[in-house]
Amino acid sequence: MRIGLVRRGHSSTGGAEAYLIRLASELARLGHEPVLVTSREWPESRWSHPGIVRLDARSPQEFASAFRAADTGCDVHLSLERVPGCEVFRAGDGVHAAWLRRRAEFEPLWRRATRWLNPKHKQLLELERQVFDPAGTRAIIANSRLVRDEILACSGFPAERIHVVYNGLSAPARAADRAASRKLIELADGDFCALFVGSGWDRKGLRTAIRAVEMMEDAALVVAGRGPADAFRSRRARFVGPTGDLAALFAAADVFVLPTRYDPFSNACLEALAAGLPVVTTPANGFCEIIRPGTDGAVVPADDPLALADELENWRPSGARASGREARRARAAEFSIGRNASETLAVLEAGISK
Repeated sequence: MRIGLVRRGHSSTGGAEAYLIRLASELARLGHEPVLVTSREWPESRWSHPGIVRLDARSPQEFASAFRAADTGCDVHLSLERVPGCEVFRAGDGVHAAWLRRRAEFEPLWRRATRWLNPKHKQLLELERQVFDPAGTRAIIANSRLVRDEILACSGFPAERIHVVYNGLSAPARAADRAASRKLIELADGDFCALFVGSGWDRKGLRTAIRAVEMMEDAALVVAGRGPADAFRSRRARFVGPTGDLAALFAAADVFVLPTRYDPFSNACLEALAAGLPVVTTPANGFCEIIRPGTDGAVVPADDPLALADELENWRPSGARASGREARRARAAEFSIGRNASETLAVLEAGISK
């Protein structure tokens, strides 16, 4: 099949972009032709396949309209954007209506009152309503049961046409040297190191992670990703910025932490698990659905630094971490890009036959 993969915009550190590239490579390996349908921002250097269709659009609504008018020449489209008219929608960004409800529980009143000054929210909600119309979309892929249940709660889309397909990774790269990696970020030998990776720091619970580490002795939090570091400064937090060398950070860390308020399924958590790290996250992360408590990590409430600190203490003994390292790597290997592509193709093939 000639498969259109639809994604607006581009972030060099974005999980959706990284997933899309992995999926395209696996589809090509299986004999299909992936075609990227995107906007002007996606760099040529980040797409290694012949097919690319660029749409002249900036906003979500403009992109959706441009897609409807375009002739991509594809047999079927898998959209990672809220784009009515695609045969299959992958809700990798979650449900915007559900996220806004979650945000209202913790954001200040002034921010709730001014939210609708940004037209993006109204556009996304309207596009989401159209995408969740079963008359126009043949199937939806949710990357967790969390997202599937949110779609069912806010729409009339048939449950039998929503398929849970968890994210998938390529084979992990060779592990970096732990001693050299810790020296690079100036960690003392006795420091217990928790690692946080991501952008959108308010949503992903960085403040909770910092407060938890501040409650512990001889503990440090390494923060990787793009964000306003000055607003989160702490003597226990070390900000290393966006990085393409996560292997070194995984080697330096003792545990991966993501106390997120909403994550459909965190790729960073799966990558950390593949590196052998225990992962501590929240029920608001679809990744928690694959955690085996006590082996792979733990699930704690969001916005609860004390509960997080207590759980991190459970992983301080080196024996607790070492005993499950290979089991964690094996667990992550179950969620390969090969498995993901196979399950995704099954949905696409069913969609094209209807």
